[in-house]
Amino acid sequence: MQMDSQLMKDPLTRLKRAQGQLGAVIAMIEEGDECERVLTQLAAVSSALDRAGFKIISTGMRHCQALRERGEEPPLTEEQLEKLFLALA
Repeated sequence: MQMDSQLMKDPLTRLKRAQGQLGAVIAMIEEGDECERVLTQLAAVSSALDRAGFKIISTGMRHCQALRERGEEPPLTEEQLEKLFLALA
């Protein structure tokens, strides 16, 4: 399924934010920062990635459902979407 850049604005913003956070985590490790601070920031990066992934899946599910309602064949089956969803869980 091709991703519509307009529909992917929110996940893309989340991923860019996570990219910046990850860079900060790497810098913290290189500078010998405290373990607790590093792990707290790493957890934030992980959460941001998860939320971006779930947002992409939910957008895909809505898109495929809209196509079905119009009588068109969606690019992914419900089973394929479920498999992708579970890959993030």
